[in-house]
Amino acid sequence: MDLIKKILNSKKSLNSSLVPADKKGQGLSLTVIIVAALALIVLVVLVLIFTGRMAIFTDGLGESGAAELTKYKITYGDCHPTSTQETVFLSDMKQAANDKSNTAELEISAQEDFEDVIDDCRAAGLDENSCEFAGCDWN
Repeated sequence: MDLIKKILNSKKSLNSSLVPADKKGQGLSLTVIIVAALALIVLVVLVLIFTGRMAIFTDGLGESGAAELTKYKITYGDCHPTSTQETVFLSDMKQAANDKSNTAELEISAQEDFEDVIDDCRAAGLDENSCEFAGCDWN
């Protein structure tokens, strides 16, 4: 038992000689960790921009036009817009996504124009001949 007490006392004296009693453990503060994380995020964004990877992201924005077109196709009747008219709509939506200054306005304009085409096809869609005469496709 005496031997164990001597060993424990020697460890305490060894620890006290290595670490002064008035010093507490040093560590990184939470602020330093947060600032470092934000700096890392900014660095990653800059690397993506300068390596051209942002183009992949902007291509994804053009896909919103395809989603809108699918939404409109659900409401088509027998008389519906031609594939050319659909392609024009997709092109307008992609152009709106690429124009950062007024994307929302251009998207709304493209949607309204395409809705007008759909309405014209619905109005002319009494039979196949009147549908095709109006410049639409018959299902």
